[in-house]
This record gives sequence, C-alpha cells and structure tokens, in this order.
Amino acid sequence: MVSADYILRYRPDYPIAVVEAKSEYQSAQDGVQQARDYAEVLGLRFAYASNGREIIEIDLAAGTEVDRSDFPTPDELWQRQRDSLDLPNAATETKLLTPGYPDAERPLRYYQEIAVNRTLEAVLGGQRRALLNLCTGAGKTAVAFQLCWRLWSAGWNKRDDHRKPKILFLADRNILIDDPKDKTFAPFGDARWKIGAGRAVHSRDIYFSTYQAIAEDERREGLYREYARDFFDLIVIDECHRGSARQDSSWREILEWFEPAYQIGMTATPLREESRDTYAYLVPRFIPIRWRRASLTASLPPTASTGSSPTWTPPAGDPPWASSTAMVAQCPTRSIRPATSSAWSPFAPAPKPSPGI
Repeated sequence: MVSADYILRYRPDYPIAVVEAKSEYQSAQDGVQQARDYAEVLGLRFAYASNGREIIEIDLAAGTEVDRSDFPTPDELWQRQRDSLDLPNAATETKLLTPGYPDAERPLRYYQEIAVNRTLEAVLGGQRRALLNLCTGAGKTAVAFQLCWRLWSAGWNKRDDHRKPKILFLADRNILIDDPKDKTFAPFGDARWKIGAGRAVHSRDIYFSTYQAIAEDERREGLYREYARDFFDLIVIDECHRGSARQDSSWREILEWFEPAYQIGMTATPLREESRDTYAYLVPRFIPIRWRRASLTASLPPTASTGSSPTWTPPAGDPPWASSTAMVAQCPTRSIRPATSSAWSPFAPAPKPSPGI
C-alpha cells in the first residue's frame, strides 16, 4: 500500500495540502511528482516535497513550482486557498469550516470528503444547482448526510438569516428514503420527518419524501403545493437520473415549484442521451468524484481527533527534521492540524477506513 506522508488540515474536515517527505540523502526534487500526484488524487491545491533541508511548493491552481525556506503557516495557506474560493464574507468561511458529524467507526473516505467540501464550496459560493457523479458503492448517502449536517450545524440558509435550514431529501423509492432517515441521518433526531399520509408538516428541519408521496396525480392536486415555494433551503435528489429532472417528467414540476431552493442531484449514471436533461438542469456545477487510484490513499482517513499539544517530540526513528516548528507529525499517513496560526501540530492516528474501495 502506497500512501502520502503528511496531510495538512486547516480544520479536521478541511484538508489543504499534502507533503511528500524524502530522506536527507535524497533531493526534494525526487518527491515533486509524487506530491503532485497525491494532491491531484486528494483534490488539493497545494503540495510540498521536502527532505528536511529543501522545501519545494507546488501550486496546482497557479501552475507554479517554487523553492521555499520554510513551510507556510496555517493562516498563510488558508488565505491563499480562500482567495481562490467564491466566498462572499468571513461568516461564510466559518460555515465552510464547520466540522462534520464525528463517526469514528465510519469516517469519510477521501473521495467522499472531496465531494462534501466541493459541494459546500459551491453552495456557500451561491451556486444553486449542483450534480454529484459518484460511482455505485461510493457512499452517496454518507456524503449527503455530512453535507446536510455541516450546513445545518452552521446555521446556513438561503436567506442568510438566523435559523436552521429546511432540507428535503428526495428519491423515487421508499427504501431510498427510509434507510437514510432511520440510519445515516439518525443524529438529526427529532428534526427529521417523513412526508406522507397526505400531511404537510412544517415544524421540522430535515424532511424525507418520495416523489410519489407529494406529486400530483388523478386523485389529488399535489401535496408539494402545501409548502411555500421558498419553504426549503436545500433539496438533495438521490438517484436524480431516474427521471426527476427530465424535461417531460411529471416530477420535474416539483423541482420547479421549489425553484428558490438550492438543489443538489446525486447519481452514478454518467452523461448519456437518456440522462442529458438531468445534466442540463443541474449543471453548470458538475462535480465528478472518481475513485482513480483509490488504493493510493486508502490509509488516509480524516481524523476525528480535535485536540493536540502544540509541541510534540518525534518518536525514535523519525527523520530529525520531523520536529520542525513549521510542520510536525509522525511518518507516515498522519493528518496535521494548526496548533496555532503559525505552526502545525499532529492529530492522533484515526482508525483506517475499511477495505474494499
């Protein structure tokens, strides 16, 4: 199993850079391509290669590769990352960095974490439509849950006032609604509600429904009309390729009724003729999440640890430069967080994700 040496995290759920560490007798240049590859796989802008004496920074967005005398501070790196994001203000930045729900037994895999963070960036940047294309078995429900949890915990809503968001999880089969509601989304507790039995409850935050339960048919006008057009802040559409966004679909009118809401579709179906309407409706923000070289970083779980001493003594056998005040951690596969605005500090090891990806 090949794995990156270090991941720098500005917050526990927001990785910001990867570091490839080489032995002192090697050149830092020997690690540049590896660092670049890891950054591409992990969806990170910044990569570093170092042998303890030389530090090379690769900025994939700017297309630059420069020598540095030291590692950037957390605040410096975040400032550069923030400048590349379409975030309107400091309050929005705080929402982006809101921690996810800690699940030590099932931590997000790296591609799920990418999906959550890229979608958050899109939503908080004002993008009202997005499509996540994750292959079958990638854990779309876990992505949806963490996305909803972070927005809900941050108090985000489309009007940017002081309240929790109203979120609708929509699918075309009861099993796609009941299982997430009762299991994955269980931490929301009494904030959950499944729409059905002809009742339009308005007092909860997290709603679940099939299209059939709220759609218009020959017997009724359509339960969805009992909710104001701007009632929901966010709609997550699972298996959206099944017809919800097709131009001629009777269910399309549900999405159009709730047009003011941010709408995020999830699908494993690539762009084909039969899914063209779905892509046209939810794009321009298309977020393909691939498992390319998944085994490369299978041992890089997002850690659930939230605390660590600003100082740390490297264990015997680590290279001497591992005690650098700019970036400290134990090799290999450790996540590193800011201890202060000017130094990085290691997280405790987190459980490795289950195999099989």
